[in-house]
Amino acid sequence: MAHQASPVPQPAPLLYRFLRLFTEIHPGEAVTAILLVLNTYLLLTCYYIIKPVRDGLINAGQGAEFKSYLSAATAVVLVFVVKGFSRLASRVPRQRLIATVLVFFILTLVLFYGLYLARVSLGTIGIVFFVYAGVFSVMLPAQFWGFANDIYTEAEGRRLFPLIAFGATFGALTGSAVARYLVGALGSYAMMLVAAGVLCACIALTLIVHRREVEKIRRKSRGSPAAGERPLAEGGGFKLLFSSRYLTLIALFILILNLVNTNGQYILDKVFSRAAQEAAAAGAMDGLSAADFMGRLYADFQLTFNIIAVVIQLFLVSRVFKAVGVRGALFVLPVLAFGGYAMVALGATLAAVRWTKAVENATDYSMMNTTRHALFLTTSREAKYKAKAAVDTFFHRAGDVLSALIVFLGTGLLALRVEGFAAFNLAVVVVWILVGVLIAREHAKVTARGAGAASGPGS
Repeated sequence: MAHQASPVPQPAPLLYRFLRLFTEIHPGEAVTAILLVLNTYLLLTCYYIIKPVRDGLINAGQGAEFKSYLSAATAVVLVFVVKGFSRLASRVPRQRLIATVLVFFILTLVLFYGLYLARVSLGTIGIVFFVYAGVFSVMLPAQFWGFANDIYTEAEGRRLFPLIAFGATFGALTGSAVARYLVGALGSYAMMLVAAGVLCACIALTLIVHRREVEKIRRKSRGSPAAGERPLAEGGGFKLLFSSRYLTLIALFILILNLVNTNGQYILDKVFSRAAQEAAAAGAMDGLSAADFMGRLYADFQLTFNIIAVVIQLFLVSRVFKAVGVRGALFVLPVLAFGGYAMVALGATLAAVRWTKAVENATDYSMMNTTRHALFLTTSREAKYKAKAAVDTFFHRAGDVLSALIVFLGTGLLALRVEGFAAFNLAVVVVWILVGVLIAREHAKVTARGAGAASGPGS
């Protein structure tokens, strides 16, 4: 009998060969992954369009200290936002949940532009818009990553999250470049309408991905409803969070991360404000208003660190995940932050502060951003939306509250210089690393329990 030759393996399509330069991707995964990349790309582009507007308005009208104190108000607002989001998530399926939140932000951006046309004072709009942008910056990414966690298994997420997170990193870079051009071409307020238009596209992408994944599950389960078609179980995000040691430690980790980051932002604001004052005294404002000059200064800085972030996201994150896993990736940013603030504590020059903060932000928006979202892959659906929303919004901004207190004590009572705030960050980073060790231990336990359940009877 003639021997039949084995089929010759066909080469992977060009798209898969390209994507495999950056991460491991299996057949049938590319379309959904690319749609999610595009979705988070647009979300971050949108935020980076309005971020320099926020910073320029508040610094021109109030100053760096007031900006730091106002962050505390954002954290208070987020308590009510998380409670409202949890209630909505228990009443509507995920696609309506996400679309409702996006429509709210679209309408409010249009409203802010209307306030500008009504000639409401710059100081008033700056204060309200700062709080609004703070909610925007954490709420929309939180619900997007809850959605991504809901779609993928733990194993799939470890492989695909580095690719999907590239969309956020590249969106931040694009948003910075767009903002730098639009501030001068259109002015600060017209950029709000640009951002509103971008969010409309995000609604469409969410609905497409939802329908694709629901149909895939229906085919596999022969018509049974997919979990994503049902609202989540009752229960608040804070209650879920505090019922789990693992989730509580993640919340503490994020709080400390943002405390360090916001203290660093205050240092950057002080150094940039000093540079702006020197430019004004020297007549080097290039004909710009104070708000637009500050907006351009921040846009230039954001462009720098986002270029670094893109390189890290494309070529390092998936390789670090593969080499040391999610648990090892937890420590990359704290170690870099320790080295950077040690340098600033020795002398807060413009170059030292700018590059320390650029590297910190770049690593945060790439390596750490992917890592902290991947930590939720082993949790329940309710935790992925509700507890994650609490962590990524309230606890993220709670770091701002603590930073505001540190700024108040440091400037008002201790008369700290910029170098003193950098030294404080060094001490906090040590605690941050210790919390990371505890999370790594809990993550190992949670993953082991999940693997045991999957291999048990009925699996």
